[in-house]
Amino acid sequence: MTFGLLAAWALHDAEEVVTVPRWTRDGVPELRGRFPRVPDRIWRRLETIDRREFATAVAGMAVVVAAAAADGYRTGGRSAFYQGTLNGFGLHGLVHLAQAAVVRGYAPGSATSPLLVIPFTLWARGRLRRSGVLRPTRPRDAVQGLAIAAAATVGSHLMARRVLGRS
Repeated sequence: MTFGLLAAWALHDAEEVVTVPRWTRDGVPELRGRFPRVPDRIWRRLETIDRREFATAVAGMAVVVAAAAADGYRTGGRSAFYQGTLNGFGLHGLVHLAQAAVVRGYAPGSATSPLLVIPFTLWARGRLRRSGVLRPTRPRDAVQGLAIAAAATVGSHLMARRVLGRS
């Protein structure tokens, strides 16, 4: 179950690696018109992400998810790092569905979120609960998990830009 997180994450992020560059190229111009209050620097930044940079950022995130899965395995699922990463993974699936609702169509990650991300998270949490090792999750934990996932995402993209020699 613990390394299942890494497998589910890898399948989900494969969808994103394949779809993000084209979706960004085709979707940003329309989204700019629909959401004029979003700062122009955000749209410009999105337009500069190419397949190579995105794949490099995903590789950086793979290190984080693999470390969480390994820590979960080492601790029999008890690890706060593993459980927090699992919760963040599931919640980020909900974010993808919200993104798809906002854009009124497909958003990268929204295909595998209801088919893989959310069901896997619920299944794994159920296994942890039945094993008696699931930590209680409070609303504060959910917010913190999403914040950590967002920070890891930003960090992986900053790392990718640095590795690729981009400013």
